[in-house]
Amino acid sequence: MKIVDVTLTLFTWDGIPPVAYGPNIGMPGGSCLLGLLAITTDDGITGHAFHGSSYRSAEVDARTLIDVLKPVLIGQNPLDRERLNQRLWGRGRGTLVRAIGAVDVALWDLAGKIAGLPIHQLLGSYRDRLPAYASSPALASPEKYVEQALYYRARGWQAYKIHPPTPWSEDIKTCIAVRKAVGDGYPLMLDAIWSYDYPTALKVGRAIEELDFHWFEDPLTEWNIHGYQKLRAQLHIPLMATELPFGGLDQYPPWLLAQATDYLRGDVCFKGGITTCIKAAHLAEAFGMNFEIHHGSNSLNNVANLHIAMAIRNCEYFEVLLPDAANKFGLIEDIEVDFEGMVHAPQGPGLGVAIDFDRIKRATKAILS
Repeated sequence: MKIVDVTLTLFTWDGIPPVAYGPNIGMPGGSCLLGLLAITTDDGITGHAFHGSSYRSAEVDARTLIDVLKPVLIGQNPLDRERLNQRLWGRGRGTLVRAIGAVDVALWDLAGKIAGLPIHQLLGSYRDRLPAYASSPALASPEKYVEQALYYRARGWQAYKIHPPTPWSEDIKTCIAVRKAVGDGYPLMLDAIWSYDYPTALKVGRAIEELDFHWFEDPLTEWNIHGYQKLRAQLHIPLMATELPFGGLDQYPPWLLAQATDYLRGDVCFKGGITTCIKAAHLAEAFGMNFEIHHGSNSLNNVANLHIAMAIRNCEYFEVLLPDAANKFGLIEDIEVDFEGMVHAPQGPGLGVAIDFDRIKRATKAILS
């Protein structure tokens, strides 16, 4: 079996609402281009992945995916994923990590279709469901966060994460208001989106520690390992770093050696695919740490993340980034949270979900090959 074709179909994603998740991360809304990657074998089997997101159009690196990564794949056995993964990373200086991630996801989808099994079973299934948490956008006031948290708690969702508006003093007020509203015992998290310096991170960390928050995510910039070391020495609440920078498995050892974070973090877009993430999850497990999976930036990446979560024991929650309209597109049926606050493992072969090919065909702007 050999790979005979690789194409990237660019199609329009319309109706994206404007949204921000902090002072430095947001999207204007409107429309962008998403990419449907297709890797086809001489047996006529095709693996798929989506490329791009509502905040970073696929056209940014679409051409490099085809020009730089496609030559690695043509004529190769698609089941030689580890060898191909090493070669893809060898070309990484010519493209972006998320392009490598899209190719890797499509290769795993292809492998599942060849085997007739969902990806999580190829990885070695650990479970078939996982608790979900609602991951907020930045909202205008503490009252808006309270309203949203209560809404999702009432629907059975099992935790709520705050992306705060900043400055830090207002963030503490928001956390106090939400804790008071949802009551003791309901899991809350704070994701500061790399917004604080060490003194303010310490103040916020101590405040949410008293409020019994479940974790404190990305308070400092993504390479401030020394600051995280100091912060971890002063706080008892678990710290979670390593969502950024974009990179592969070699991004994690400095954090482990420095003992600068309590959890590792990643997803198939930011870390280059399923292959990297499953290795990172097992690395975290060896150190007695969770590998909490970040939102995947598009619908098929989220499905790939879900397969990883079902194949490991050291992931506690599945992140659902709000609003849905800015983060879900292109599937006939997307991931849904049930009345018990759980998401369920796909059971079809490969990624195991139905892509809306008709909608993509109507919205196609270009096909790169």
